[in-house]
Amino acid sequence: MSFLDKAKDFADKHDEQIDQGLEKAGDQVDQRTGNKYSAQVDRGVDEAQKRTGAGDTQQQ
Repeated sequence: MSFLDKAKDFADKHDEQIDQGLEKAGDQVDQRTGNKYSAQVDRGVDEAQKRTGAGDTQQQ
């Protein structure tokens, strides 16, 4: 099993935790930029969450 296959398998098994981590990272970016790019950060987080595991588990 290649590294990429292992990473995909991990993401599938831990989708909720990955989505939470992405949310926290987005919150940190918002905090450090004074929410100047909040819409773009939120869009980026949403797209990243869609591409991990079974999909976006965070409902806003």
